[in-house]
Amino acid sequence: MLQACDLLIEAGWVVPVAPKGAVLADHAVAVAGGRILAVLPRAEARARFLPAEVVSRPEGVLIPGLVNLHTHNPMTLLRGVADDLPLMPWLQEHIWPIEGAVMAPDFIADGIELAVAEMLRGGTTACNENYFFPDVQAQTYARLGFRATVGLPVIEFPSPWARTTAEYFDKALETFDAWRGHPLLRFAFAPHAPYTVSDASFERIAMLAAQLDLPVHCHVHETAQEIEDSRREHGQRPLARLDRLGLVDARLIAVHMTQLTEGEIRLCAERGVHIAHCPQSNLKLASGFCPVEALRRAGANVGIGTDGCASNNDLDMVEEMRHAALLAKAVAGDARALDAASALEAATLAGARALGLEEEIGSIEPGKQADLACIELSPLELQPCYHVISHLVYAASRRDVRDVWIAGRPRLRDHRLVDVDAGALGAKARAWARRIASLPRPGAPA
Repeated sequence: MLQACDLLIEAGWVVPVAPKGAVLADHAVAVAGGRILAVLPRAEARARFLPAEVVSRPEGVLIPGLVNLHTHNPMTLLRGVADDLPLMPWLQEHIWPIEGAVMAPDFIADGIELAVAEMLRGGTTACNENYFFPDVQAQTYARLGFRATVGLPVIEFPSPWARTTAEYFDKALETFDAWRGHPLLRFAFAPHAPYTVSDASFERIAMLAAQLDLPVHCHVHETAQEIEDSRREHGQRPLARLDRLGLVDARLIAVHMTQLTEGEIRLCAERGVHIAHCPQSNLKLASGFCPVEALRRAGANVGIGTDGCASNNDLDMVEEMRHAALLAKAVAGDARALDAASALEAATLAGARALGLEEEIGSIEPGKQADLACIELSPLELQPCYHVISHLVYAASRRDVRDVWIAGRPRLRDHRLVDVDAGALGAKARAWARRIASLPRPGAPA
């Protein structure tokens, strides 16, 4: 008797990511109840399963949904607002003043809605969010059916979300309690950076993260200036300070990490620190180069993030994966560094591992959530194809993403977003652009 299932996806190739480098030709993935039932040859799948729906993609590659390990998704509404500037002038003279003027629940919700549409069109099915109003973030991601780890922000200056350090912590815990157990949402503490968070706050975060079993998502060693300032103000480098405060362990997701000594690389590997590598943002802000291959060879887990649209200026994880692979080779001086299979793993399973979700997402294995993306290899620009994984990393683009599922639910079908009014979404984004463009800018007449 045939076994019933909700969905059978037939693909020219299935790239499960685990085992690394595997390519399964002419295979199918059976899905039921939002989870993967089986991965098997197409002929066997047809003989075994009675699916409610069949999606056939004979020239498609089925991969795990991409995991964006670091992003500020409401900042899609600030895409291109201030370009070609170093980090601190960019933040202090442009981003922070604009955020102070517009940051509110509607800005958060509309920015995330635009970001989710962009991520789905690029094959991303999960993100690690770092921004304000986590209550609105959680509500929006849940409404849109998108998998997210929502950051609980902590910073030592007032914002529209919280006026005092105590209020940041109180609201963080309230949000966590309100959404605990949601099937698509996880949470992490999100202290902004060592230069904006006090020792006392870091110590409290370390304690609460251990008690609640939450990751800590923080910008660390982003620029050389950050290192110099920390040595002057604290007498030690930022990572050493975080270590003194009890945060350098397997809960830490350290973002950027462009300024590392050999000893710091060893420390990260020994303690199980996860690295969120954002190559395009680092390049655009001239922040420096993360030593990805040295970290990997030491044994550290390195995932990939886009950062926010204000500093990238997109949420394209396919392109980010390519930049990560190419940049790793240049930094290491070794063409073998971060090979294509490793780059794909960094954009999927490594990100899931950093979020504590490696048993749920990041690879195509029975029992895992059916977070999947299908990339079409039929376009002329992708002909001929000798090595599928190499093609995914070095030749394909997000425009080749044809289908996306989250927990087995279709979110992109044949290049079209499901349950999204693209026209209305674009109109909202343009309305925000008019409002933000009308704000006073540095150097402009009053």
